[in-house]
Amino acid sequence: MKKTFLGVRLKRLREEHRLTQAALAAKLGISLSYLNQLENNQRPLTLPVALALNKTFGLDIQSFSEDDEARLIADLREAVADPALGETIATSDLRELALNMPAIGRTLVALSQRYRQAIEQSAALSARLGEDRQAASAILPSTPFEEVRDFFYAQHNYIPELDEAAEAIALRMNLPPGRMAPALSSFLEDRGMTILIGGSTESGLQREFDRQTRTVRLSSSLHPGQQAFQLATHIAFLDFDDAIRSIVSNAAFTSDESRGLARIGLAHYFAGALVLPYSAFLQEAQRRRYDIELLGHTFGVGFETACHRLSTLQRHNARGVPFFFIRVDRAGNISKRQSATDFHFSRVGGTCPLWNVYEAFACPGRILTQLARMPDGRTYLWIARTVSHSQGGYRAPGKTFAVALGCDVRHAGSVVYSEGLDIDPAIATPIGMGCKVCERPNCPQRAFPPIGHALNVDETRAHFAPYATSS
Repeated sequence: MKKTFLGVRLKRLREEHRLTQAALAAKLGISLSYLNQLENNQRPLTLPVALALNKTFGLDIQSFSEDDEARLIADLREAVADPALGETIATSDLRELALNMPAIGRTLVALSQRYRQAIEQSAALSARLGEDRQAASAILPSTPFEEVRDFFYAQHNYIPELDEAAEAIALRMNLPPGRMAPALSSFLEDRGMTILIGGSTESGLQREFDRQTRTVRLSSSLHPGQQAFQLATHIAFLDFDDAIRSIVSNAAFTSDESRGLARIGLAHYFAGALVLPYSAFLQEAQRRRYDIELLGHTFGVGFETACHRLSTLQRHNARGVPFFFIRVDRAGNISKRQSATDFHFSRVGGTCPLWNVYEAFACPGRILTQLARMPDGRTYLWIARTVSHSQGGYRAPGKTFAVALGCDVRHAGSVVYSEGLDIDPAIATPIGMGCKVCERPNCPQRAFPPIGHALNVDETRAHFAPYATSS
């Protein structure tokens, strides 16, 4: 274990649990003077203390010492990547801030986000008023979707109260994995509702509810796993709406639209937890070494749904591999992104074309694997595959996405997709978070210069001249 100094974080942990130094020292089984040295960064964190922290507070030491720091460093790097600041801040300085003064770092990130939102709103207003349309159109206004994504990101994509409640229902009803739709239909029918499966909903939605007749109508295009998910979503709104509203009200959402989207997202989270109960799904995932297709067959769900659930397995004392989940279209638009740990999805300048999630479109239906290294040296195992959705006939337009699931390379041995790969960070594909915030100066796929970094004239001509050609 490398030397890790976490004095400020230990103080914050103690304050959050309202413990004195003596009380925390007693819980960890160390002397008061030793804890005082740890909190003042005079001694590094040792493995026995790390294990005691995990046992007492449920803190994964890797997450405690590296992941939170990496998340904050990435957010800080993006916050200061503004040429108007007139100064480039070294990564070592950002790491020092994230490690020793994380509260100040988070405050700076929050201020940066508010500043960016104000600039974007100003640009949008200018566009509506016809002033400087070109400048206004260059910046997209922030959306409630991004706000809801940030909420789940801050929760490490795990909502314990909903996950545990959903699993309790699944256990009480003895729901059969992969065959839940009939049982959930019976559950709702016992509550005085009528379930109609087949035909089409009037609005084209997958689920409609008529309050007068208490009829739940599901689209005929849904397979049994999707039927179960939609019925589970209805149960979420029926029985857990108060709990969902309480979670939303305690979050710092800024608009009614954001709060509405958050309610839908939380209901969908509950539905996924009911159709894929935590303990049963985790046990099967570990037994199958996280083979997504086998999990889909066992639980009667699609590839994307299984990937999404794998990114939520972060219950205290029963954690799965901490995965990151993303869904993109051919144009690079990110429609879903969830992170159980520290992988940072950029909000600026798109994503990296060297990432295998984009290569998946050239190999539809095939699972692609990639060992990828970020600019900070951290290496990840990624898998990607396309998924398609169609709800109509021959002429109806379909939807095709690429979904990707990734984890830190240290977990690669637990995942079946690492078989046959050379897990050597030195030969990993170098990728970044997006050209505007990526620090790799010689990347052949760079689309434009990084924000706040000037390239020389030759580099500018070679990479970004309007009519430049490759030799």
